[in-house]
Amino acid sequence: MSGNSNNNGGKVINFDDVSYEHNPQTKILTDANFSVRRGAKMTLMGQNGAGKSTIFNLITGKIKPEEGSINITQGTTMAVSRQVIPQDEMTLTMREFFEAVFSEKIYNIDPKIDEVLQVVNMATDDKEVMKKLKDRTMGAFSGGQQARLLLASALIQNPDILLLDEPTNNLDHEGILHLTDFLKEYSKTVLVISHDADFLNAFTHGVLYLNVQTRTVEQYDGNYRTVVKEIQSRVAKEVRKNAQLEKEIQANKDKANAFANKGGNMRAIAKKMREKVEEHEENKIDVRKEDKTIKKFTIPVQKEVPLKTLELSSYKVILNHVAKDVSCDITYRRGDHIQIVGQNGIGKTTLLESLASGKADGQTVADEIRIGYYRQDFSNLDFNKTVIEILQEAAQNKSYQEIRAIAAGFLLLGDTVSSKIGVLSEGQKGLVAFARLVLLEPGLLILDEPTNHINFRHIPIIAKALDEFEGTMLLVSHVPEFVQEIRIDEMLDLSKKK
Repeated sequence: MSGNSNNNGGKVINFDDVSYEHNPQTKILTDANFSVRRGAKMTLMGQNGAGKSTIFNLITGKIKPEEGSINITQGTTMAVSRQVIPQDEMTLTMREFFEAVFSEKIYNIDPKIDEVLQVVNMATDDKEVMKKLKDRTMGAFSGGQQARLLLASALIQNPDILLLDEPTNNLDHEGILHLTDFLKEYSKTVLVISHDADFLNAFTHGVLYLNVQTRTVEQYDGNYRTVVKEIQSRVAKEVRKNAQLEKEIQANKDKANAFANKGGNMRAIAKKMREKVEEHEENKIDVRKEDKTIKKFTIPVQKEVPLKTLELSSYKVILNHVAKDVSCDITYRRGDHIQIVGQNGIGKTTLLESLASGKADGQTVADEIRIGYYRQDFSNLDFNKTVIEILQEAAQNKSYQEIRAIAAGFLLLGDTVSSKIGVLSEGQKGLVAFARLVLLEPGLLILDEPTNHINFRHIPIIAKALDEFEGTMLLVSHVPEFVQEIRIDEMLDLSKKK
């Protein structure tokens, strides 16, 4: 059972022998113990599926443990930065969105909004523009702006415990620096899930590591990089110990077999040798394994793609929160790889959406070209359909077995394939989106922040596939290390189009 405690020696969160399972086949925690002291800034670390988001849900009380107790200091306030804005909140204005996070009505909330928009680097000195910004609906903001507002909706509550789930997704370099500076100065408790090593190393001073073999939580002190090295050292030590035990096991097996064949008193010795083998087998450590990675893949290009795939005579940009038409004369050809750049909110996602529709004024997409669109919010995937249904719709004359094989390459296995898109994690949705692109065989590939939510181990494989894509590709990404691995022929900088 969960409970509250007034006197826990400075511990604001305490897990005591906590066990939790989604179902009997999917155990997440078994007798997990850890504590977080008031004011600590901790990284929650573990491979995909280890249960990091489950830990957050247990802390907030959204779900309850099967066994054990979770004690949160009485009167402690909490806020979670969500990863995505629910569809039913897209019609709220920014002001209504912020008002909704409080259980009681906040009078004159605008100064609080102004302050938190400064933190997430979305504020402007123009009061009239700020007023219009607060009256804009959430669905009208870009993906990067929505990410900032989700983060701001947690920060505006000024909670005693701040739970951040991948807060740097969709943030550009400047946005990450603003957030890092804020968290360095933040005096309260912070738990963060992130794959950004530089970001984590800048402000955290401890790690909670979810061990998927033991289903327990290991607690480490030190900055992120120090702890990662310590875990790697421990894994290496476990491997060496197992290797030594394996040698002894094999030697004892060989001796036991030899003695058993000799008969007489030798059989008693053989029995003791076999007991020794069993003891060594029990002493072997279940070495933690690294995350599985997706298989190498290619995105086949549509056959007979015309030479001119895309022509632009105009597009919109948003400068100082005001939309403006930009005239241009741009032609992209088959095989061109284009990166679209510009600060958050300038209109990169808006441009990609209009191109993906193939119907926008001033933009001509070649007739009969298949468009493969990776949306950062996955809203072009029907959340009520299953993974296999989505993939079958995209498949170009592929058999069921071929579709399942491609899905397996993206770690979409077992029950996952028959699960609805809406119940998948954001990372799994991303893998479905890539599997769909492989099956679609597009002539024009449009990618909006394709590394968001994706396990960092998969990213080099994805970069290689995009680098080798032979059709026309438009890419928006705030991850320079990712873009550096991809052939880019031209850059369209929306910030320079005044």
